Amino acid sequence: MKSNETAVNGIRHQVLREVARLAWAGELEEKRDQIPYWIIPGPQAKFRCCIYKEREIIRQRVRLAEGKCPTDKQSSNVIQVINAACEECPIASYLVTDNCRKCIGKACQSACQFDAISMGDHRAYIDPVKCRECGKCAQACPYSAIAHLERPCKKACPVDAIAYDEYGICVIDEKKCIACGNCFHNCPFGAIAPKISLVDVIKEIRAGKRVVAMVAPSTEGQFGPGITMASWKTALKKVGFADMVEVGLGGDMTAAAEAEEWAQAYQEGRKMTTSCCPAFVNMIRMHFPKLMKYMSDTVSPMCAVSRFLKQQDPETVTVFIGPCVAKKSEAQDHGIQGNADYVMTYGEVRSMMYAKNVELEPEDPVYQESSVYGKRFGNSGGVASAVLRCFEEMGEEKAPNVLRCNGAAECKKALFLLRAGRLKEDFIEGMACVGGCVGGPSKNMSEAEAKKTRDEMIGQADSRGVHENLKLVGADQVPMHRTTS
Repeated sequence: MKSNETAVNGIRHQVLREVARLAWAGELEEKRDQIPYWIIPGPQAKFRCCIYKEREIIRQRVRLAEGKCPTDKQSSNVIQVINAACEECPIASYLVTDNCRKCIGKACQSACQFDAISMGDHRAYIDPVKCRECGKCAQACPYSAIAHLERPCKKACPVDAIAYDEYGICVIDEKKCIACGNCFHNCPFGAIAPKISLVDVIKEIRAGKRVVAMVAPSTEGQFGPGITMASWKTALKKVGFADMVEVGLGGDMTAAAEAEEWAQAYQEGRKMTTSCCPAFVNMIRMHFPKLMKYMSDTVSPMCAVSRFLKQQDPETVTVFIGPCVAKKSEAQDHGIQGNADYVMTYGEVRSMMYAKNVELEPEDPVYQESSVYGKRFGNSGGVASAVLRCFEEMGEEKAPNVLRCNGAAECKKALFLLRAGRLKEDFIEGMACVGGCVGGPSKNMSEAEAKKTRDEMIGQADSRGVHENLKLVGADQVPMHRTTS
């Protein structure tokens, strides 16, 4: 079944492919302004009121593909609003429907404390200027004739970071935004989008630098049977990457380091949270700053693998590839030494591949750089399982009680309990996306669709332990804390 996002994705990827094609050819500067005309040749508009608006939206998308803000406005926030595309949603939150009988009781009008409701010829009318969106009119109506039309972007935001200006254009509160990407993939007009490193990565490769891809553990199973990590390694090297590393290895590295932190905290009776999900980390920093002292100091698997690669060759340029948008904000955090230089989603990197006629092709699962626990790091509960496995390998007799938070709503609830001193569990595993990274905003298919194939692929991996794998790969001597001396 096609979703609202299908058509939006078609346009988004078409823009990325054109930008990638020109960037590979070194012609982007010269032909950038022609892209809107190639995609929207006219004379008839395809989706909007006119071709001029459609072309302006394409122009702003091209800027995002270059890692810029869609307009001249300067902002470091990862998530941006394409103003020209954000003009079709209703401004009013509460709307009177045809179910209104214009009854004698006028319960809606009596319930409104702001004098926002008047009676028209055929039904009641809500003045959007006076309405304060309290919802009392909808509660009072005996016919359920008043609908609450909450915009999909606002409804999807778990931290109330979406507001609107006087023209009804979406405005993102950058002091609240955790870069989870929910608004991005819930806007049916494609008016919200992240900045993209597509052009920068292509420039690094064309400049002859050693650019290494780091593919997220949630990737296995996302692209159907036969598309293994070996498939990705082959395809990415054809594109121009010097090599590829499985970030499940970073999962092992993070689990081992976090287990040591947890073991000490458990002995001292201190509670802790995980620190590998960037949206969860952003949530703590922005909305629960007093809880920062409880957050693990261990870096994420992405950063762990990046440090591992840069330890071998400091000039290596590292590029994380996965379904996560918040990882882009983590890469921008200059307080974390040795982190990934760039972050790309599956759609973004596949646009690079498409422009070079490279496809993912089936290969045997012969390539393995992580334990099964590292591979499962991208699942909800996978972090806790990996850390508890390390407890066993370390000979710890007692295992802590972990609250596994599946999605932003559960994360917020757990943090409220921790702040109030009412958290029963010893530790919190925070995953801002339902299903974990596997359910990330830029996933290729849903968690349910990918589960069978993912389980089969991971089931073919050998049974090496976490610490055993780190020694085998030579990744047991990498500094694993956020701040390093």
